[in-house]
Amino acid sequence: MPDTGSRRRIALGADHGGFELKEVIGAHLRERGYSIEDCGTDGTESVDYPVFAHAVARLVSQGKADYGVVVDRVGIGSAMAANKLPGVRAAPCRDVSAARSSREHNNANVLTLGAGLLGPDLALQIVDSWLTAECTEERHLRRAAMIEPSRATSQGAVADRPPAPKADQEQRMDSLSEADVERIVRRVCELSGASRSGAPGTAIWPDLAYSCCQTGGQANPDSLRQLVDMGADRVAHLPGAGVLPVDLAKYIDHTLLNPDATAQHIMDLCDEARKYGFASVCVNPSFARLAADRLHGFSVKVCCVVGFPLGAHVPEIKALEARRAIRDGAREIDMVINIGALKGGDDQLVYRDIRTVTEACMDGGASCKVIIEAAFLTDDEKVRACHAAKRARADFVKTSTGFGPGGATAHDVALMADAVRGTRMGIKAAGGIRSYEDAQRMIRAGATRLGASAGVRIIREAKGLTVSAHSGAPETAKAGVYE
Repeated sequence: MPDTGSRRRIALGADHGGFELKEVIGAHLRERGYSIEDCGTDGTESVDYPVFAHAVARLVSQGKADYGVVVDRVGIGSAMAANKLPGVRAAPCRDVSAARSSREHNNANVLTLGAGLLGPDLALQIVDSWLTAECTEERHLRRAAMIEPSRATSQGAVADRPPAPKADQEQRMDSLSEADVERIVRRVCELSGASRSGAPGTAIWPDLAYSCCQTGGQANPDSLRQLVDMGADRVAHLPGAGVLPVDLAKYIDHTLLNPDATAQHIMDLCDEARKYGFASVCVNPSFARLAADRLHGFSVKVCCVVGFPLGAHVPEIKALEARRAIRDGAREIDMVINIGALKGGDDQLVYRDIRTVTEACMDGGASCKVIIEAAFLTDDEKVRACHAAKRARADFVKTSTGFGPGGATAHDVALMADAVRGTRMGIKAAGGIRSYEDAQRMIRAGATRLGASAGVRIIREAKGLTVSAHSGAPETAKAGVYE
């Protein structure tokens, strides 16, 4: 249990859409020694979320609670409502990295969560990370103080206008109608390029990654493409709100690393990748030239594995293997770390191992993904491996080879995302991703790329097509076992 010190008073609230998750969070925090002030609601009957966001924020504003946590369907409306009270800095968070950043960089004191976007396990990870992080750097404290004009003036900044008396501010908040908040949320959607389709509670929120969810109506593919053009590296999408087959395909490395794969299998794999618009094909280095020729003129990249699957090659050999694959047409390299060196505590060798390959990739204009083989590692070792990859300037960290004792888990993805936060590094989840549901779970945990031999199945499920053993997919899709 983390040391919560003297800051144990938590105001907790939710509307009807967040009630069940609020109850889970409340029980979890009580077990960890926090004092909980439950501001309601007390059931799933329809209520107005600003009422409960105000109640939580008021306790924080008045100093009667150290922190606040509010849950609604998406987390945006409650943040907007809470932020109207003086002294409140509410942050909607969708992942562990954003949660920590909102505390360490913005000194947030109210956390808002979307029950429609988060499962209980990830929500509890976010809450724990948020509550244990601290804002200690002077520059961050100073900037957080500048958020409110009344506080910024005391720091030497110029306020736009004098702050209204506290009583007047609270009176204005109490008069804020649900329709007012609805108009604000709709305007956010318009500015973000998203369509609300008339669905209450639907919104876009730009953060470390953009998320787009539709709680009613159908998702708008054009809006999602606009978000990608704006810099989004992942899109979260709730089941039942339409299908996003093309956009989901962009996250998938279509993979075939079987030892008995033939040239024909690889050509069929490339044809599938072109048809469905996958991000890349991932193949063994001996097939790099064949895949590059087959995909010439198309946007699908060639990815090759290096030091695969055990990671026990010496660094120089891995670098040579990478350089040869790049010369043959590879534009992405997935290298396996020296797992034994990491477990033996030789982090310097692990760093040098990764760095030799990243240098080869930099020289050849390719990106480098670092496979840590998470199933062999403790959580501490996973974090150390990610730190070594970050120090070596890799582009991605990746969970698994598919040859190890286990594949990607949402826990590992969230842990890895937190370990490389503050960088532009991506997270690739691979191993055991067999369905559209698996893919969605990994993306929600923080994955920005998926490695899957079942890519065709995933996309067909996303399109709502029936998937069977005779779905019409080429035999190569069935042959791909390892990721």
